[in-house]
Amino acid sequence: MTQTHLSEVSFDELGLVEPLARGVADAGFEFCTPIQAQTLPLALAGRDVAGQAQTGTGKTAAFLLAGFQYLLTRPAPRQRRLNDPRAIILAPTRELAVQIHKDAEVLAQHTGFSLGLAFGGTDYEKQRRILTEGVDILIGTPGRTIDYFKQRVFDLRAVQVAVLDEADRMFDLGFIRDIRYVYRRLPPPDRRLTMLFSATLSHRVMELAYEHMNNPQLIRVEPDKVTADSVRQTLYFPSNREKIPLLIGLLRRMDARRTMVFCNTKRAAERLQRHLEGNGIRAEAITGDVPQRKRLSMLRQFQNGELPVLIGTDVASRGLHVPDVSHVFNYDLPQEAEDYVHRIGRTARLGAAGDAISFGCEDYVVSLPDIENFIGRKIPVEPVEPGLLPELAPPSPPPRVRDGGPARNRPARSEEGKRGPRKRSRRPQPGSR
Repeated sequence: MTQTHLSEVSFDELGLVEPLARGVADAGFEFCTPIQAQTLPLALAGRDVAGQAQTGTGKTAAFLLAGFQYLLTRPAPRQRRLNDPRAIILAPTRELAVQIHKDAEVLAQHTGFSLGLAFGGTDYEKQRRILTEGVDILIGTPGRTIDYFKQRVFDLRAVQVAVLDEADRMFDLGFIRDIRYVYRRLPPPDRRLTMLFSATLSHRVMELAYEHMNNPQLIRVEPDKVTADSVRQTLYFPSNREKIPLLIGLLRRMDARRTMVFCNTKRAAERLQRHLEGNGIRAEAITGDVPQRKRLSMLRQFQNGELPVLIGTDVASRGLHVPDVSHVFNYDLPQEAEDYVHRIGRTARLGAAGDAISFGCEDYVVSLPDIENFIGRKIPVEPVEPGLLPELAPPSPPPRVRDGGPARNRPARSEEGKRGPRKRSRRPQPGSR
């Protein structure tokens, strides 16, 4: 964190119990961010909170600390079984659930709380086994959480703390029915602490808050300033055929070593990856159908600095907490103005500086007026200079996969494109034995 991004409220002033105070010290936190300074005193006092703040301003630590303090200062319900969680935290994406779990491990390491994950794509039996043995804090995505609940792996009647993170994204991804399903099986709102956090709080999100929370206190941090001042925003107007050369030219000029590039479609992301790889820039495309193990491997390499460019669709625009992202490229302008904010929020996190470069191409420039109206400013324009458009090498070939197997397992084909001749089976002729 940079000092200018912090408030004057120190964590020492909040009256955290000793195990949490040690976790805060281990995390290196001294002063609260604005959203933490405004929500933590309320939540620590047991008040329900609906908090809105820019992406990357410390919302996760706010709800984790408040939730842990609530559990540490109150006994577990008498009817609680060993495998019934005391707290449930729901997130819209697997990556965000994993990141919350990682942050929780640091802050809760002296509390004795056990943590469990429930998300789709991998480790089904492993997650089930851990939850069956019993956890205090359950962190998960709605679908897998409901799956285990219906199997009676755990019960939700002992939940004392409920958290909904990135609530508006839950609506975008169609999880609202799942959220209501879970919340209707929790204890009544006046018998639990409920927190809801998001980068934006729409009318529909607030309806959900008032339906399932106990007179929540609404906290908005800088609602008039949608994007952080520390993000340097730039706009280019390339033609469609100039987009790939311009991106490669800018990546080479900027020496962008930890860069996120956003496309609107899976097909565009995969095509762009092949062009970058063919021109000497290592990149991976993280899209919705990439297997979970590979997704986590990509993120780990990106976080470690081994992978310089991560290409994503809007599935990846939220929930990725990657420190020191230097550049974000909107290769395609998003079609929803709010997605622009979430994308560029991947850089300049917690007060650091960063660059957000957008391409207003022929296909997606129509979104620009809505984006600029939403952020309340004009994005500075830079010219597409000829020197930024290098001659390109051909893209790397696409992976050839058939029925889940590698291309080398395909039968050989003749020059006409047909499979080679097969040996006919010797069938008995009529009258023979």
